[in-house]
Amino acid sequence: MLTNRTKHTLHCILLFCVLLFYQFATGGIQIGYNESLNFDPWERYGFAGALLLYLLRCFTFLPLPQVLFNLYGLTRFNAFPGKVKLTGSPLLAPFICIRVVTRGDYKELVKNNVSRNMKQCLEAGLENFLIEVVTDKPIGLPQHRRTRELVVPTSYQPKSGALFKSRALQYCLEDGVNILTDNDWIVHLDEETLLTENSIRGILNFVLDGKHHFGQGLITYANEDVVNWITTVADSFRVADDMGKLRAQFTVFHKPFFSWKGSFVVTLASAERQVSFDNGPDGSVAEDCYFAMRALDQGYSFAFIEGEMWEKSPFSVWDFIQQRKRWLQGILLVVHSQAIPWRTKWLLAVSCYSWVTLPLVTCKVVLATMFPLPCPAALNMLCAFIEGMNLYMYIFGVIKSFSVYRFGVLRLILCIIGTLLIIPFTLVIENIAVIWGVLGRKHKFYIVNKEFQSSPVIIA
Repeated sequence: MLTNRTKHTLHCILLFCVLLFYQFATGGIQIGYNESLNFDPWERYGFAGALLLYLLRCFTFLPLPQVLFNLYGLTRFNAFPGKVKLTGSPLLAPFICIRVVTRGDYKELVKNNVSRNMKQCLEAGLENFLIEVVTDKPIGLPQHRRTRELVVPTSYQPKSGALFKSRALQYCLEDGVNILTDNDWIVHLDEETLLTENSIRGILNFVLDGKHHFGQGLITYANEDVVNWITTVADSFRVADDMGKLRAQFTVFHKPFFSWKGSFVVTLASAERQVSFDNGPDGSVAEDCYFAMRALDQGYSFAFIEGEMWEKSPFSVWDFIQQRKRWLQGILLVVHSQAIPWRTKWLLAVSCYSWVTLPLVTCKVVLATMFPLPCPAALNMLCAFIEGMNLYMYIFGVIKSFSVYRFGVLRLILCIIGTLLIIPFTLVIENIAVIWGVLGRKHKFYIVNKEFQSSPVIIA
């Protein structure tokens, strides 16, 4: 059996091999002189044509900051950590509120997941906790001393006009509704998020340490039944992003330079109330991103939490497009918000516009085969590095998501090959989401279908 350190070493070797292969395959590194590129592009394509081609090439470099963070995170820290070891007794942990926010459309899903998460907490030895479900519509959660159902009144209106999930999150913080003290901790989950023993241990270590105000960890999407292989493979990039960029920014700098996700979020209650979710309509579409930028601007510190939680990828390509569209629109609203200074959000802005310009970069890839362009060797190598790194993110995400012990070596290899074949299709649907997100109406909050199957609800 391979050790975790050996797995990490093999992953680093594979990363190097993929990057090297991509350099040679795309011409980033050339052996000998390429006679076909010995021409004047301004003369061959005209001024306008050559300028357009060079501008398209420039957009390729926008993802460079996050690519460097991903490279550092995936190589500097063990990408295959073992079981999380507790650094203290769960009995000494402060009070933890596990808060689930839902619109209330999928009642059975919420009940079942509350039951599963309750069982997981008790088995992990967690004692001082409460699972709180915050919903727009009554769920009918069974009465239990460790659960609380909080229905947001239809009459409730935050001062800034916050909408959607932000409105519900802010309601929890209001005087007369909030039951937490300043020293308590909140674990934010989406309605489909499942805790694991490792994630609970990681959370306990984080709150017992108490050095940072906010924390976040890894979420994977290929656990139990895979409903849609295309969207799950597309989400493998996010798994790699968590282990790379997210881990690097929180472990090295303790800052959310590129924002964070809205689930597997752990916050100190006093810090969350200070930052608040009452951030108006512009802060309500990607409320997690807006919150992170406000917290960054106010000087709060962040950390990466060991362990992983489980979620499901969207069940349909349509839901996947709608999800990505909302994320892009929400982040654009954050980037363009005058309430957040540019010194705080400039890296987020670069990352966001690398996403916005994805259709242009895709055009560049297509046009490069028809209209070759002479460029300095260093720029060709840098371009190939960025593209090769993004390609490897999918490969690593699949390796991390589809355990070799669960699937076997052959099936894992087939999953990787399938991923490489599916990438062009995922690129198409990502482009559709970007174009729709840029051109469509911004202040909308689409809820994807999250209810796959029902199972009996048993709360111990």
